[in-house]
Amino acid sequence: MITTTQTPTQQADAIDLMVNMGPQHPSTHGVFRLVIWVDGERIVKAEPHVGYLHRGSEKLCEGENYGQVITLFDRLDYVANLNGELGFCLAVEKLMGLEIPERAERIRVILCELNRIASHMLFYGVYGLDIGAMTPVLYGFRERERVQALFEAVTGARMMHNYIRVGGVKEDLPDDFGKRMTTLTDQLGRGIEECDALLSDNEMFLERTKGVGVIGPADAIDYGVSGPSLRASGVAEDVRVSEPYGIYDMFDFGVPIGANGDCWDRYYVRVEEMRQSLKIIDQAMRQLEPGPIMAKVRRLLRPPKGEVYARTESPRGDLGVFIVSDGTDKPYRVKVRAPSFANLQALQHMLRDAYIADAVIILGSIDIVLGEVDR
Repeated sequence: MITTTQTPTQQADAIDLMVNMGPQHPSTHGVFRLVIWVDGERIVKAEPHVGYLHRGSEKLCEGENYGQVITLFDRLDYVANLNGELGFCLAVEKLMGLEIPERAERIRVILCELNRIASHMLFYGVYGLDIGAMTPVLYGFRERERVQALFEAVTGARMMHNYIRVGGVKEDLPDDFGKRMTTLTDQLGRGIEECDALLSDNEMFLERTKGVGVIGPADAIDYGVSGPSLRASGVAEDVRVSEPYGIYDMFDFGVPIGANGDCWDRYYVRVEEMRQSLKIIDQAMRQLEPGPIMAKVRRLLRPPKGEVYARTESPRGDLGVFIVSDGTDKPYRVKVRAPSFANLQALQHMLRDAYIADAVIILGSIDIVLGEVDR
């Protein structure tokens, strides 16, 4: 008679699996590495690794004169170049006490709001790709290309514009600018509605984004989140309203606010922001009158000794520029408060207990640009 002795099964202790996402992963939206630890399909810990794109832009500013520094700000948030240029120029103008001509102010507003729409259209397209939809990126890039074509006509460049200058703008608008803007705003208005109808209420899109990557208003503020990502959590904070710069206090526009702080809210706040940007552009175009485009400033700027901090509402959030001047033609120190870098701090919170398949969706909803994260 053969007998079999049964031994109790020894269950090994479960261990978390470490997974590297990036730095070559296409959905990290740049050279960015995200290390995640998973238990089954749930993320238990996440650790962002930045710095792969670091060029030392802030240090480079110390060796350039003030006019040359603008080109370095073009390369921080390279999706919203004009908003970056404006942030630096506002800081220098504040230090020098400059008064900007009204025509230049309106040109700045029109171009920066167009840049906001172009930036959000890029987000719209690639966010659709992150979730598995191909058509949205075709719609988004169609609208973005229309804006880029106008930028090329005005500034001479599609991306690195070097157009906004301390005291105003580089040169006046083309003769056919008004006609082109009428056509463009009509096209963008229809395009935004088409993009909204295509993706926002799609059943699969809602399933992948509703209730995913939630962050409440208190936590969002604690992590330093700003811009659309903060407003999606229900916090009505927009630098254009709370601390108006330029002539933004002269315009009537709304501030879109989310309710749940999830991926869908972060997406849809940006869709609504594009509509509000069109509203601002329409008002600025009606107010655009002939006149000077530059204040009377020296070609080689020498701001007085002192320090200054200026804030703007870039497409990604609260962009702050701190400058220390020693009275020479080069800044003694430049420090940038980059919204993408601050928003990235909240990623660990958003990823906790999420499914590993949602990591790309949550990261994409923050809409980071690695050029300003690493600087």
